[in-house]
Amino acid sequence: MATQHDGSEAEKRALNAYIRFTRAFDSVDRKIGETFRTRDLTSGQFGVLETIYHLGPLYQGQLGEKLLQSKGNISTIISNLVDRGLVERRRDQEDRRYIKIHLTSDGEELIEDLFPEHVERIRSTFEALEAEEIEEFSRLCKKLGLANAD
Repeated sequence: MATQHDGSEAEKRALNAYIRFTRAFDSVDRKIGETFRTRDLTSGQFGVLETIYHLGPLYQGQLGEKLLQSKGNISTIISNLVDRGLVERRRDQEDRRYIKIHLTSDGEELIEDLFPEHVERIRSTFEALEAEEIEEFSRLCKKLGLANAD
């Protein structure tokens, strides 16, 4: 449904693009999120597991920055993963004031099993677009994001 706002053409164009963008994001995110929800993970929890799996152990603050999570939220996400035995907090041997987050063997096993399925779900979701359209979409998202970064 197009906007019913009685504004300028630029306002209507921007509102319609925003409406389409958010609806598309919601449907794509819902479909892709099924992969980790079947394992009783939130998107934030999956993000922590995937990030540590690919980048190695990180400090809690680094994870929060990479995943665009607040300090309070990343702390809760990590605590829930610790409670499930998927990650552990370890004091940094170089500087004991800092704690790095590591995957446990259960966490590593879970993400190794889950990640290929996640990638396949993303790939199949994007089959709606031609290869060139995916490249253009990616370029436009980056442009929009960079133009509005804080």
